[in-house]
Amino acid sequence: MVDVGIDEKGEGIESGHCDQGRHIWSSPGCGLETAMEKQIFCNRSLNMKNIIAVGFDMDYTLAQYKSETFESLAYDGTIKKLVRNLGYPPELLEWTFDWKYMVRGLVLDKKRGNILKMDRHKYVKVAYHGFKEMSKEDKIATYGNTLIRDSFDEPDYALVDTLFSLGEAYLFAQLVDFMDSNPGKVPSGKDYGCMYKDVRAAVDLCHRDGTLKQMVAKDPGRYINKDSRIVPMLKMLRDSHRSTFLVTNSLWDYTNVVMNFLCAEHNSYGGSACNFQWLENFDVVVTGSSKPGFFHEENRANLFEVEPESGMLLNTDNGTLIPQVGGTSPRLPPKPLKKVCRVFQGGNVAHLHKLLSIGASSQVLYVGDHIYGDILRSKKVLGWRTMLVVPELEEEVKLLRKNMDFRKMLRQLRREQDLVEDKLHRLKWTLRFEDPEIDRKLHLSSELHQLELQRENVRHLHHDAQREYHQMFHKVWGQLMKTGFQNSRFAHQVERFACLYTSQVTNLSLYSPDKYYRPSEDFMPHEFDILGL
Repeated sequence: MVDVGIDEKGEGIESGHCDQGRHIWSSPGCGLETAMEKQIFCNRSLNMKNIIAVGFDMDYTLAQYKSETFESLAYDGTIKKLVRNLGYPPELLEWTFDWKYMVRGLVLDKKRGNILKMDRHKYVKVAYHGFKEMSKEDKIATYGNTLIRDSFDEPDYALVDTLFSLGEAYLFAQLVDFMDSNPGKVPSGKDYGCMYKDVRAAVDLCHRDGTLKQMVAKDPGRYINKDSRIVPMLKMLRDSHRSTFLVTNSLWDYTNVVMNFLCAEHNSYGGSACNFQWLENFDVVVTGSSKPGFFHEENRANLFEVEPESGMLLNTDNGTLIPQVGGTSPRLPPKPLKKVCRVFQGGNVAHLHKLLSIGASSQVLYVGDHIYGDILRSKKVLGWRTMLVVPELEEEVKLLRKNMDFRKMLRQLRREQDLVEDKLHRLKWTLRFEDPEIDRKLHLSSELHQLELQRENVRHLHHDAQREYHQMFHKVWGQLMKTGFQNSRFAHQVERFACLYTSQVTNLSLYSPDKYYRPSEDFMPHEFDILGL
């Protein structure tokens, strides 16, 4: 059999030559060679034999939302709040959302109304004011001061580091252009920074009134991709004697809807009715966790146990139920599952460690999609091992393979440019300091002129080819993981904080649960030519 997942259009797709058995990686024909776009990439050595608990975020990790429907839903809801609650003109309701325009890793300059992409050294390489590209001169004048290079962070800047924030970034760019063209139509006293705050306030209003989640709950299949490998992956981990847990900022009612949708076909009783059988795949579920604050042990948030059927919150003392007033024993869930999974709300990481009997933070692998909320804090504060889910990586890897020859041509043009410039420098030095005879001087001057023409020609060829290659990945922002020849800021963060990274959470099922992940060899610039890289 072939494991058939569901693509973002709702159509069946093959995800490797594996059956839908409990151990996908060990199924006949699986695990011998994994397609590159499905591979797990390693930044730091990780021996899974040392991991006793594997945890997951839900939104954009286990639950992959469909950008064209979910992000559009969020965008439309935000526009309505801006108009109806925050005094923006009704004509905004006619705006539309291009869900492919923005990418993760961008930085919003709230004060200036600019959207930036920078390399790992925080040099701004691509910059737009609203939807208008900034000239090289404007970029240098605005961001060329090395003294401000380390300040691309809150409160003056906002990081576009989650897929959910793509719609916010797009709306911010629209508002920048709108204000520049129609300054009298924006509410009085608003500048770019105020408009960004209003966008964030409108998004928060959508979350608080439950608008988005109610729509998703009515028709999960319209907004969430279904991956048939989620439950087999979880069972594989549990069969390897590891604990599994879920930590999500979503509250219990929404978590139950989404996880039912993802797991319904595999629960004990079959069918798709909303029930709690998906909990069999976890030891502990923490909802309403308020990450990244959850990862700080000094966070004093109370831990409540959730009664699944009623959604009632029960008081606990570090996870132990507290007897209710008027009774001698705590109230227990009325219908226990075959394998009891406890559901909580709030608390902090110390509560979780106690519930799972975790002795050392390095024994935990946590899988999430958010560099800041999931990966950075759990890695830096706790020392958990981390895996980042980067759905965009799948398409990026395919394009990299498809355009390998073009990239080689770019490298050759760059080497040719270096060679021509070296010859130019040598000739200029000779003419300036060696005082050649007149005939030789004329000859060298002619040669210098030809080299200058050749340099300009190669420079233009390289510039045009670089832009063409850039647009093969994205018409505006180029490669996710690169900015020119340098790693992008996003790639730098992935490298720093994610032990592993991959395109889909279920790619874990394509590897043994006891695998030793090892990073590829690092290379310094002086090694490339010597080793023929």
